[in-house]
Amino acid sequence: MTIDQIEAAAARLSGKARKTPLLSSPFLDEIAGRRVLVKAECLQHTGSFKFRGGWSALSALAPEARARGVIAYSSGNHAQGVALAARMLDAPAVILMPSDAPAPKIANTRALGAEVVTYDRATGDRDAIGAELAEARGLTLVRPFDDPQVIAGQASCGLEIAAQAADEGIAAAEVLVPCGGGGLTSGVALALEARAPGFRVRPIEPEGFDDVARSLASGRIETNTRRAGSLCDAIQTPAPGALTFPVMARLCGPGIAVTEDEALRAMAAAFERLRIVLEPGGAVALAAALYHPEAVAGEAVIAIGTGGNVSTETFRMALDRHGDAA
Repeated sequence: MTIDQIEAAAARLSGKARKTPLLSSPFLDEIAGRRVLVKAECLQHTGSFKFRGGWSALSALAPEARARGVIAYSSGNHAQGVALAARMLDAPAVILMPSDAPAPKIANTRALGAEVVTYDRATGDRDAIGAELAEARGLTLVRPFDDPQVIAGQASCGLEIAAQAADEGIAAAEVLVPCGGGGLTSGVALALEARAPGFRVRPIEPEGFDDVARSLASGRIETNTRRAGSLCDAIQTPAPGALTFPVMARLCGPGIAVTEDEALRAMAAAFERLRIVLEPGGAVALAAALYHPEAVAGEAVIAIGTGGNVSTETFRMALDRHGDAA
């Protein structure tokens, strides 16, 4: 991956993706004990940063490949990003989704025109199922994170952070990124290496699904023993990617794991102080910034709020538990 590939993806995204804001609140600064800025990717098309990678990958395909169609596997955010990009490009899309994915994500993916095929996350092998469907139907597989064009698209978020932070007078900061397989984390790290070298990326994961943090600590790819069961469904992946891990190992600082309750608490804080809606997986970076200040260095921290595709029930849980104290 090079900055030229990232810039090319950003150019294709120009006029298609939203430039999401960098938000702040003195109340959040007080909790964290430092300046906190939140990159609100929950305001991106389809409610998450995943549209960036979906559009980047599909727009880079040869026309004949797009016409045959694409297949993707996702718990919901990559699904919706690819589905919308496919609809905008008039390409057929098949999305393989775990049966326990939040109902709104499944419904929204279908509403965007994609064919949804479900599987059991705990027992099924999504890679094998996806490969079989791709071969049988002649579809191009668009992986959720281990794809160069997807990484390049996600990296456009990092280019925006570099420019927006410069406007805020910030030359050095830790950038906390909710991390599943590492597509956004590695892409942002590559973009910031080129455009804001004073910044350091930190992967943030839910407890029990901290494969990236353990992999960075051991120097080799580690896997999670569990495959399901976290409220942070958007980032409960089995292991970091073969493409993403070397980038993260070279450029990222140590990972941080947060509890589900801390993610819910951060959701309530984001709503009360910034008036944005985050899903649990999308709130883990803000949770780390607010509730693990000892693990973060420097006078400023940037947390990416990666997605807001949360069920009413889970969002209500966050507000009921922590709304008054956020």
